[in-house]
Amino acid sequence: MAEVFFWCAALALVHTYFLYPLSLFALEGMAQVFQNARRMRSGDAARASAPAGPLPSVSLVVAAYNEAGCIEQKLQNSLALDYPADRFEVLIGSDGSSDGTDGLVQKCTDPRVRLSPAARAGKTTVLNRCIPSAHGDIVLLSDANTMIDADAVRKLVRHFEDPEVGAVCGKLRLYNPTKQDYEESAYWSYESLIKMYEGKRGAVVGANGGLYAIRRSLFTQLPASTIVDDFVIPLRIMEAGYKVNYEENAVAHEETTEDYGKEFGRRARIAAGNFQSLKLVPGLLLPTAGFPAFAFWSHKLLRWCAPALMVAALLANLFLLDSTFYQVTLLGQTLFYALAFMGKSAVFKSGIAKRVASVAYYFVTMNMAIAVGFWRFLRNSQRAAWDRTARVPSST
Repeated sequence: MAEVFFWCAALALVHTYFLYPLSLFALEGMAQVFQNARRMRSGDAARASAPAGPLPSVSLVVAAYNEAGCIEQKLQNSLALDYPADRFEVLIGSDGSSDGTDGLVQKCTDPRVRLSPAARAGKTTVLNRCIPSAHGDIVLLSDANTMIDADAVRKLVRHFEDPEVGAVCGKLRLYNPTKQDYEESAYWSYESLIKMYEGKRGAVVGANGGLYAIRRSLFTQLPASTIVDDFVIPLRIMEAGYKVNYEENAVAHEETTEDYGKEFGRRARIAAGNFQSLKLVPGLLLPTAGFPAFAFWSHKLLRWCAPALMVAALLANLFLLDSTFYQVTLLGQTLFYALAFMGKSAVFKSGIAKRVASVAYYFVTMNMAIAVGFWRFLRNSQRAAWDRTARVPSST
């Protein structure tokens, strides 16, 4: 029985972190082979692509709570985006800001900017209010502290020429002003690569809240208690049968925080929201959903189970020490957790050993945050209203 528990836990972990990404790469490789063969047979390679249709109207919606430190820069960045002025607006939904955010938005005289203030009720309530009142056919969602590249909007909206596309996720680049190699960067690059390959199959499992676009007509009101709106909104669109694509060349930039306590709290909050989302997208749990269900289970559900799987693998391993093989696996697990501890205690000052230890520490703390988030979910103690993480405005 211990051996069964060990291998079930180990294989689930290997699948979600390694085999699933490899399956995405393999599927894309096979798709490219078949596509090239089809083009050669039909002569499509020699045909010119069809001219693009007129650009759709776009509304940039930003939920803001006490963003006086960066809202002016956000407005400047938004109004400088390369998109026709007569087809673009910026809608700032203020969630009971008390630091002068509203006044700074009202100071902007550009007619494309609108302010929608209301009492503090949480980001989901802001989106429920602002997205239906947006004028654009396409709603672009972003955070106040996220700065968007000038050409990103055009690159996102071109996907909507396909009527089967319901949402498109952009690429969020995280940066740290004081540390070039920080723990989250390697994991974030890994996650972005997975999203890129999921996007090729129209099944990106969750968006980056800093930059994604949806068809306004596909938005459905969220329960006010929804914690991770940027996860649920695109998944609901996918559940309805539409593609969720990824555009790696549509880039936005966001600064990470040095406050590891707040960062742990943010991850735990997201984890609680992830477990909450299961009842909001039940269709994606069923095999009848096809590849989106496979992606959801492989990329998300098993990841959320990782803390329990790691504990199960370790405990089961302790009952199998009469075998040399399992002695080696226990040694490997012990060394990994020791490496994570060294990543926290900064035993290594520089070099590859420091980077590996930092990644191990990040992985362990990330899964600890998932466990805390699951406990909050069980106790229903995670509130929906968010507290912004203090950051300096980007200079990117």
